Amino acid sequence: MTSMTVNGEAIHYKLDPETPLLFALRDASNLTGTKHGCYSGDCGSCTVIVDGRAVLSCQLTIAAAEGADVTTIEGLSADRAHPLQQAWASEQVSQCGRCDPGFIMALAALMRATPNPAPEQLAQLPNICRCGATPRILKAVARAAQVAAPLAAFAPPKAEQSNSIRFSNGSSIEDQIPPNDS
Repeated sequence: MTSMTVNGEAIHYKLDPETPLLFALRDASNLTGTKHGCYSGDCGSCTVIVDGRAVLSCQLTIAAAEGADVTTIEGLSADRAHPLQQAWASEQVSQCGRCDPGFIMALAALMRATPNPAPEQLAQLPNICRCGATPRILKAVARAAQVAAPLAAFAPPKAEQSNSIRFSNGSSIEDQIPPNDS
């Protein structure tokens, strides 16, 4: 039996220890907010927070998560009051919804450590939005950063060039930075 804390509740899984955390969460715990996508760690839709760090749950076995503190999108905020969830709704980020929970969880972990992340940090996230909502995602991050750290205005320095096309959907990071409307 594998034990961990999921969204503040002690859970004991009677599953094969090599079961990916993704399937334990979705199938055994009925926490379907964690999405499955690629099963290879390339899309980020299965991102959860494990011991304070964003983790791809399709790549982590429940044996490796033994004793861990796991937070899914359902546990981030019971009433969707987390600044990222509020900003996501305000900026109308969602299109198909497949990437939303993973993005929000990856960003929540990043913004806990860095309340106003730089474009380079955002470009390094393993999350992909296939619908092209990147400009709205960046606006939502800026809005959440202002709520989380009201004294720090979101004015990231322009990056010279981003090597990642995963977050920017093929365009350079400069094309994706929302204007500073303050």
